[in-house]
Amino acid sequence: EIRDTYFSTPVYDQDELQPRAPVVTVMGHVDHGKTSLLDAIRQDNVIDSESGGITQHIGAYQATCKGKLITFIDTPGHEAFTSMRSRGAQVTDFVVLVVAADDGVMDQTREAINHARAAKIPLLVAVNKIDKPNANPQRVKEQLSEMGLVPEDWGGDTIFVDVSAKNHTGIEDLLEMILLQAEILDLKAYPKGGARGVVLESKLDKNRGPMSTILIQNGIMSTGDVFIVGSTWGRARAMYDFRGEPISEAGPATPLEIIGLNELPSAGDNFFIVPNEKKAKEIIAYLNENEELSRQQKQEPKGQVTLEDLYSQVQEGKLKELNLIIKGDVHGTVEAIVGSVSGIDTGDELRINVIHSAVGGITENDVLLASTSMAIIVGFNVRPEPKARTLAKKYNVDIKLYTVIYDLIEDIKQALRGMLEPVYEEVVQGRAEVRDLFKVPKMGIIAGCMVTEGTIQRGAHARLLRDNVVVHEGRVESLRRFKDDAKEVASGYECGIGLGSFNDLKIGDVIEIYIQKKMEIEPSW
Repeated sequence: EIRDTYFSTPVYDQDELQPRAPVVTVMGHVDHGKTSLLDAIRQDNVIDSESGGITQHIGAYQATCKGKLITFIDTPGHEAFTSMRSRGAQVTDFVVLVVAADDGVMDQTREAINHARAAKIPLLVAVNKIDKPNANPQRVKEQLSEMGLVPEDWGGDTIFVDVSAKNHTGIEDLLEMILLQAEILDLKAYPKGGARGVVLESKLDKNRGPMSTILIQNGIMSTGDVFIVGSTWGRARAMYDFRGEPISEAGPATPLEIIGLNELPSAGDNFFIVPNEKKAKEIIAYLNENEELSRQQKQEPKGQVTLEDLYSQVQEGKLKELNLIIKGDVHGTVEAIVGSVSGIDTGDELRINVIHSAVGGITENDVLLASTSMAIIVGFNVRPEPKARTLAKKYNVDIKLYTVIYDLIEDIKQALRGMLEPVYEEVVQGRAEVRDLFKVPKMGIIAGCMVTEGTIQRGAHARLLRDNVVVHEGRVESLRRFKDDAKEVASGYECGIGLGSFNDLKIGDVIEIYIQKKMEIEPSW
């Protein structure tokens, strides 16, 4: 009964659905004017009589244009965007991509486009900073056309709007275009019954306890309602709108902040209203017994694909395409790898898609994109940032690192043939940051380092990273603590490291120590 009533997707009578406000996520490259654009929209179009200017309480708010509401979600990272997508919880109707007219398309612009594509969400482009003397909106159109976003006036289907957040020009046009797009999409919601929705973000408030920003997708929520969110329950003791004003009830497409949770939910957790506390406790007990449901509720990552089990998945017909994210140290290499990978003959069963490729270390955003699009990350001469590594563990994303293009191509081919044998796995033992450099006669340059993670051992394999790009691979030839030779130095201590004849060290470099661990292969029979 619980499963059917609360965990099956509700079916609403088409006649009872009513139009709702569009929910728009704003994305774009850092400093292309995302925030200033949102501020301009807020100043011009949010009716705010008393307080004069809004202090933004939550990462979502509503603006009006021609008497119609638009809900904006300001995603700080792609994490919320991605985790909501990971089970197809479509929160956003479309993405407004902000591109600066003087800078054009940058790495994060590409990233945002790939995120939106992986989520199959339409894009609308706001070309910002057109007031600048060196602005070139034409170039932006050309660059985006190459990426498949062809402007309407060139015969494509992407809406482009020129705006200047600074001078408040084009803001009305942008809002009108958003409403037009919303009309085409014909967005509707069910305006009665208990609310259902999704968590946008949560925080712990010193005075009020756990607080959560939620977006209602269907139904009505009132103060005092008992609800389930993730794997916990609560009672809405108070609700606030985006201005921080208390409200007593709210309908679909409304962002709210609620107080009265028992513990903090995560972004992307599902949320729905139940009749009373007794029912809530029953449902939580049921969730604790039923793993699959609680995973659904808590938006846990679905099984990812790895190169090792690729063949079996293809054979079982589970997998029709292999998605790859490729990161490398230089532009030429990345292009070469994309070319070679796309050229691999895979027969009829499988397609290889490169969904994102860029220069630089492997970042959290790469891992998030991989987790939503079931992709494998391939790094060439680059390393994952420590945060990206932990995130990859959490989302079970497979990261493969190579230093020889041939090996990389061979591995993918072998995986397709089902012959890939994991032989060695690399285990990072420690990291040290170069803080100072000393010239020692007969020894060359010694790096004065602070060990930030794990331990550093003399004689161990080492690689030198500059901005997460591998500059040198070798061994720790000498290791000293003050004047004495040391066998190993633990995290939190300072030491001197010499990499033999390699002297091109700079302050700020990171030395990473690793061992190759032989993996046992278990035969499938």
